[in-house]
Amino acid sequence: MTVSLTIVRYKKVFMPLALFAMAIHRLPLMLQHGCSFWKLLGTGRNGTFDLTPDWRQWGLLAVWNTREDFDRFQKNSFITKWWQMFCTESWTLLCEPLQSHGKWDGKEPFKPIVINEEYNGPIAVLTRATIRLKKLKNFWANVDDVARLMKDAPGYITSVGVGEAPVYRQATFSLWKSEQQMKAFAYKSREHAEVIKKTRQENWYSEELFARFKPVDSYGTINGINPLENLLKK
Repeated sequence: MTVSLTIVRYKKVFMPLALFAMAIHRLPLMLQHGCSFWKLLGTGRNGTFDLTPDWRQWGLLAVWNTREDFDRFQKNSFITKWWQMFCTESWTLLCEPLQSHGKWDGKEPFKPIVINEEYNGPIAVLTRATIRLKKLKNFWANVDDVARLMKDAPGYITSVGVGEAPVYRQATFSLWKSEQQMKAFAYKSREHAEVIKKTRQENWYSEELFARFKPVDSYGTINGINPLENLLKK
């Protein structure tokens, strides 16, 4: 199994086409051979859960049966050719799932594979939730503080805030230099631990998913850089 995340940035003049793509790209993805799960995503401006959308930057998260299935999509698909024509920047991260719990639209899209060798490299983390409408105020009141903490945490590389719908269907995809440093932020930061506790006590989410991945390839750029350049073992 290969998981891909592609983030593209449209030329300013083509911003209306970015919105149009969210509709017309669904059909080729439905018909795409070897793709078992996909989500077309908007992105925020601040790298995490975000109320301010970036109308020029959009994403695609997909699960592929094999790396060859992804490579075929990347080489031949209508969607890739669309991006090449209308976008100024594109970054793709390829991963293998290590751990996943929870559901996304009632599905469990990531089935972790067994990795025999001890892995010490960078790790990608997906945190995704559907927020209960009655809990939106509480949720958004806590987001900014956690975002600031994450960006200052040791081992943090970068993150992208993505979503299927504004305000209540949100996700963060973050990259860390090691699993140990990610866990130190997630579980040893007092402020972050308090927010996690609130999510449970106040039942903020109607559905949530947390997954960890081993990055295996990263190419292109996001905001002018390849976040994992020189960090992946070849």
